[in-house]
Amino acid sequence: MNSSPVFQTVLYLVVLFALAWPLSRFLATALDGSLSQRFAWLGRSERALCRVIGANPDEDMPWWRYALALIVFHLIGGLFVYAQQRLQGSLPLNPANMGAVSPDSSFNTAVSFLTNTNWQGYSGESTMSYLTQMLSLATHNFMSAATGMAVAIAFIRGFVRRKAGGVGNAWLDLYRSTAYILLPISLVFAVFLVGQGVIQNFDGYKDAKLTEAVAYQIPKTGADGQPVKDAKGNPVMVDAKTDVQTLPMGPVASQEAIKMLGTNGGGFFNANSAHPYENPTPLSNFAQMLSIFLIPAALVFMFGRWVGDTRQGLTLLGAMTLLFVAMVGVEYWAEITANPLLTHLGMDGSVGNMEGKESRFGIVASALFTVITTAASCGAVNTMHDSLMPMGGLVPMWLIKLGEVVFGGVGAGLYGMLIYAILAVFLSGLMIGRTPEYLGKKIEAFEMKMVAVAILATPCLILGGTALSVMLDVGKASMANPGAHGFSEVLYAFASAANNNGSAFGGLNANTPYYNTMLAIAMWFGRFTVIIPVLAIAGKLASKPRLAVTSGTLPTHGPLFVALLVGTVVIVGALTYIPALALGPVIEHLQLFGH
Repeated sequence: MNSSPVFQTVLYLVVLFALAWPLSRFLATALDGSLSQRFAWLGRSERALCRVIGANPDEDMPWWRYALALIVFHLIGGLFVYAQQRLQGSLPLNPANMGAVSPDSSFNTAVSFLTNTNWQGYSGESTMSYLTQMLSLATHNFMSAATGMAVAIAFIRGFVRRKAGGVGNAWLDLYRSTAYILLPISLVFAVFLVGQGVIQNFDGYKDAKLTEAVAYQIPKTGADGQPVKDAKGNPVMVDAKTDVQTLPMGPVASQEAIKMLGTNGGGFFNANSAHPYENPTPLSNFAQMLSIFLIPAALVFMFGRWVGDTRQGLTLLGAMTLLFVAMVGVEYWAEITANPLLTHLGMDGSVGNMEGKESRFGIVASALFTVITTAASCGAVNTMHDSLMPMGGLVPMWLIKLGEVVFGGVGAGLYGMLIYAILAVFLSGLMIGRTPEYLGKKIEAFEMKMVAVAILATPCLILGGTALSVMLDVGKASMANPGAHGFSEVLYAFASAANNNGSAFGGLNANTPYYNTMLAIAMWFGRFTVIIPVLAIAGKLASKPRLAVTSGTLPTHGPLFVALLVGTVVIVGALTYIPALALGPVIEHLQLFGH
C-alpha cells in the first residue's frame, strides 16, 4: 500500500467531491424543510416529535433560545450516559459481565460523547457492555453530530435572512439532521462494512486456544473490580500467563458507520480503526476516510447553494483543500524518513517509519488517514500517533489546534471556517479603510467580540490545561515518557479534548481522576464556548438587512480571498501555538536529527 502519495491523495479528493456534490443537493432539500413539505408523512413525523417533547414546530427561535435548547438537550443526554455506565453491571446485553464504570471515567465518557469528542480513556472491549455501546455511545454519536449540523444551519440562516428575529427551530434541525441524513447513510455504510468483514453480532466473547502459552502483565483489581493504583496514580501490575486468547464480539459495524460519518471517532475496540474487526481491508480503510469528510464537504457545497452564490462555497472548499494537501505532504515526508536511531543499529531505513502502523495500510494510507482524522473532529486512528516521527506528530497536533476547520467535523468545520472568514474580512477592512462586509452583512463590534471568544477560548483551555498538568505531580505521574515527548503527550491530550477531536497521542495514562476531570472540563467548554458565540453571531446577522454589492465591496470569492483566508488561519494558529509546539515536537525533532 506504499504507492504514490500523489495518486492516493488525488484519487481521494476526486471521489470525495464526486460524492459530496450530489449529496449537497439532498442536504439543502432536507434541511430547509422542502423534503418534509414534499412528503406529508415526513412533516407529520416532525410535528409528532415536537408534540412528544412539548415543543412548537412553528417556533422560530432567537439565538439564545436555540443555544439553550441544545445545552439542555445535552445535559439530559449526559446524565443518561453517566447513569447507564454506573449501572451497566445490572443491565442486559452484557455477555462479558462488565461491571460498573468508575465515577470519574463515567463522567469523562459522558461529556466526551455528548460533545462529539469521543475521547476514550478506557478499552471499549473490556469496559463497556453491548447495551452501553449501543444505547449510550452510538446514540450520542448521532446526537452530537446532528448538533454540529444544526449550529451550521443556524449560522447560514444568519447570512441568508433579513431583519429576522430567529435562526430556526433547534428541535427540527436536530431531527432532520438525524432522521433524513445521518441515519440512512449510516445504515448503508454499515451494510458495506459488514460486507468487508466488520463484525455485527450479539455473541458472547469467544476463546481461541493458543499454540503456546503467553506471559504478560495485567492490572491488579480490588474487591470492587476496579484497578488498584499506586501512589502516583498508575495501575499496579501483576504477572499472568495464559494459553487462551479471548476474541471480543459485538455490534461493531453499526457503531463504526456513525463513528466515521458523524466525525465522532470513538471505537468499539481500543485499537480503533487499526483493529481488523473495525477496519479489515484497504477498501474499508479508503471508505472510512471518505466517510469522515463526506458530510463536511457536502455542507460546504450546500452553503454556496443557500447563500445564492456557489462561488462562496467553492472558495471555502478551496482554502480547506489547499491546507489539506499541504499537510498530507508534510505528514508523508515525515513518515517516509527513517528513524536515525534505528538506522544506526543497522536496520533498513528505505521503507520509512513503519513503527505503530498497520502493514495492511502502509505509510501512505496511514499518513492520509492521520491528516484526515485530525483535520476533521474525528478521533478515529489507524496508526499509533505516539509512534509518528516528531514532525509527523506535529502535523495532527497542528491541525487539531487550528480548530479542525480543514473540512472539519460535521457542521463544526463549516462554522469554524466561517468564523475565520469573518475575521479575514475584518482584517482586510482594516487594511483598506472600509467597513467590513461578508455576504451582504456588515461586520460590526458585536460580531468581532464573538469571533474573538470563539477563536481564543480553546487556546486558553489547551495551553492552560497543559501548563497546569506539567506543573503538578498528579499530572506528571501519568506521563510515560520524559522530556519533549512527554510534554507532547499532555499537549496533544488537551488539544484533542478542547477541540473535540478525541484522538490520543498515546503514552499518557489519562484514565485517572485528575485527567478524567480536567479533560472533561476542556471538552465541555471547548464545545460550547464556540457554539454559543457562533449562534450569537447568527442571531445578530439575521436581524440585519442585506446590503447590495457595490464597487467598493471586497470580493469574498476567488483565489485572492482563498489566499487571505488560508493566511488568516495559519497566522492565528502560528501566533497562538508555535511556542508550545517548540517545546514538544520541534525540540524532539532537533534532538533526534541533531546527533
